Amino acid sequence: MTKFVFLASRLFVLLFVVALCSSVAAQDTQLTLWVYDDGRLEVLTQLGADFEAEYGVPVVVEVVDLSEIRNAMTLGAASGEGPDMIIIPHDNLGPIVENGAAFPIDLGDKAASFLPASVDAFTYDGQLYGVPLAVENIGFFRNTDLVPDAPATWDEVASVGAELLDSGAVDSVIGLPDLTYNTYPLFTSFGGYIFGRDADGNFTTDDIGLNNEGMVAGLTWVQQMIDDGAVSENVDWEASHVQFETGRSAFIMTGPWAINRFETAGVPYAISAFPAAEAGGEPGYPFLGVQGLVINANKDNAVLAQVFAVDFLATEEHFQAIFDAEPRPSAWQSIFESATDPNTAGFNAAGISAQPMPSIPAMGYVWDAWVNAGALVAQGELEPQAALDGAVEQILAQVEGS
Repeated sequence: MTKFVFLASRLFVLLFVVALCSSVAAQDTQLTLWVYDDGRLEVLTQLGADFEAEYGVPVVVEVVDLSEIRNAMTLGAASGEGPDMIIIPHDNLGPIVENGAAFPIDLGDKAASFLPASVDAFTYDGQLYGVPLAVENIGFFRNTDLVPDAPATWDEVASVGAELLDSGAVDSVIGLPDLTYNTYPLFTSFGGYIFGRDADGNFTTDDIGLNNEGMVAGLTWVQQMIDDGAVSENVDWEASHVQFETGRSAFIMTGPWAINRFETAGVPYAISAFPAAEAGGEPGYPFLGVQGLVINANKDNAVLAQVFAVDFLATEEHFQAIFDAEPRPSAWQSIFESATDPNTAGFNAAGISAQPMPSIPAMGYVWDAWVNAGALVAQGELEPQAALDGAVEQILAQVEGS
């Protein structure tokens, strides 16, 4: 009976939308979708054209900087400005929901087709606010010509790298694109974390772990590598990737977005689980990131946008097309499970214990403080404990100020 009521309700919505589409098409109405990278621009543009052919409503897909997307959805959304839909990483969701700019999503029976963790990531205070598209975590890459077997510990990374440096085979042991997101598995292997959880399992600012013993130990490892000349004190995203793809770095911690450039460069690589802090210890784990489509609640066409996002886009065929366009693991469960290529297997091994990045608004205060702490240590201005203590003080001041 419940399922019948749901189907009847859904049929009513679809009939309403058919009428709505006819009306808005006559008024030259269109839907706008903002994305923050161009990897799926072509496939989403084609899917938008398919939606127009079926529903009579154009979908314009535009690449917009993520910071501009956030500003539009947190500062200008109440005025009805900005796009109808956005694609964002789930950790950007909190402030958008708190601002009332996110439209609740009802996946209906389709919810069972998604990876549960991807749905959880876009659930805020018990309500779903996004259609998950892809899940991702970084992996531990090694140049298989230089390092045939994956190292089990960070000490082994350092020792293997030192031999390669001494022989002149590399210029840098490991690529560190940053000392935050991409280095997080190093910190977690030592027991580091960002926010703890309350009794209900929600991330809480009552327990900030950014300066705990594990975080300090991880940053101390980086400091020692810099002191030994194994990595540069100038942490740079592009330089770290270039060194790896040209064979001048043995390892790098990065994500699926780097696959295409590594394949193009022809560097021999493999992806594996992250090293542990000590022999027999648990491997470090990365953040689990989920990308999803969020609807602007303050736009007149929010209901029509849900038709695009749920009724049209959320099919196995369309999600397969999105995955084929850019090889990020799909949030559609059957597609995720059927991907057996070595890259996917490697990322799965690296992310087996991955935890969702906190989406609470306070996470927005973490990044600058964390980046600054890493820079102070890399440049030799502060010791790890002092730098991370300062980062926590900065975060707490901003939390209290908000």
